[in-house]
Amino acid sequence: MELFKNTNFDFLGKKWPFIIASLVLTVAGFGSIILQGGIKFGIDFKGGTLMTVKFDDKPNLEKIRSAVNARIQGENTVQDFTDPAAKNEVEIGTEMKNETQLNINRRALEEILLNNFGQPNNGKLDFNNASQQSLVERLRDPLARAGVAMSDQQLQAVAKAMMDYRDTPPRSGLIHDFADLSSLPGVNAGIMNTLKQECYLAPYHILKTEMVGPKVGAELRNKAVYATLYALAGMLVYIAFRFEWIYGLGAVIAVFHDTLITIGLFSIFHEEISMTVIAALLTLVGYSMNDTIVIFDRIRENIKIMRREPLESLMNKSINQTLSRTIMTSGLTFLTVIALFLFGGPVLHGFSFALVCGIIVGTYSSVFIACPIVLFWHNYSDRRRKVAPVMASAPRADAPRKSPSKAAK
Repeated sequence: MELFKNTNFDFLGKKWPFIIASLVLTVAGFGSIILQGGIKFGIDFKGGTLMTVKFDDKPNLEKIRSAVNARIQGENTVQDFTDPAAKNEVEIGTEMKNETQLNINRRALEEILLNNFGQPNNGKLDFNNASQQSLVERLRDPLARAGVAMSDQQLQAVAKAMMDYRDTPPRSGLIHDFADLSSLPGVNAGIMNTLKQECYLAPYHILKTEMVGPKVGAELRNKAVYATLYALAGMLVYIAFRFEWIYGLGAVIAVFHDTLITIGLFSIFHEEISMTVIAALLTLVGYSMNDTIVIFDRIRENIKIMRREPLESLMNKSINQTLSRTIMTSGLTFLTVIALFLFGGPVLHGFSFALVCGIIVGTYSSVFIACPIVLFWHNYSDRRRKVAPVMASAPRADAPRKSPSKAAK
């Protein structure tokens, strides 16, 4: 399918505005990074505590954010999920300066949730956030005093059945009424009465808690940089082998250009670089490289057919011939990622933002950055080849001259 047929746009004739725009964006991005004291990394890289909490009803984010900021110093984040499968879930992140704060921040978050949404100091166990063992220990003696004869093995089995029921979707950790447990195997009236006396149901459940120390964060950051560099190096070798080394260099410079501008835009718009953003950048590297290779491959085919055609004209024809493919792939991909950016929610915000910026920059870099680099090199090589014979035929200034008398002889 071709959207455009027999187009004859002078792409390379319009290269300078795009090259200048790239230079401006690159300088602006680096300037922003310097002014802000470096790249703004997420908790994945700088270390911190990340807790995911499911609430019984729609949570008040401002209330949570205010409570967290009042208790924990540093950069804290509170964001919800727009995914229907993650309804009423909130992700709370806290920054960490050293290893000793790992458990301190985790306990602080648990206390914040308890004081603002639970029933602190009521002497009862929070069933929705209890472990199987803590439930067993809480019920053992009260059951014995109530005359409910149970072996420890039976009590463990009943507690496990309750925990499994609580944690199975769609409940996912939240029980709204103890009566829901009455139909479970081994649960009788005596157990239910004791359970209601010893436990209560908090309107939230801590789904998971992830803690990343600063050392681990730095290691992840280094590995992310190496992964990107290794990907670029591998592509450089592949393209240099398949085409010429200058094609590989042009493609890698174009991809490097895409990555640097995207990171610069993250700094300009105060966005965080997280592991999902690194995944988006690596996706961008492959996407942009593929688009460049398609154009280079058409140039290589046309060089065999149109040997007498000037290289700039041949490149323009090659870009025009692949224009429909570029518009269709880039356009459809852009529509997908812009929808992800608008409706994907805060969790996917960084990932989708990187792809939106990268697809725009990567599409024009294949045409206005990679191709001009190849063209500049070939023009430079042609000028050198033309100058070399002239220089070789010109008489040297220090060459001995024959005298007129000898010349006459």
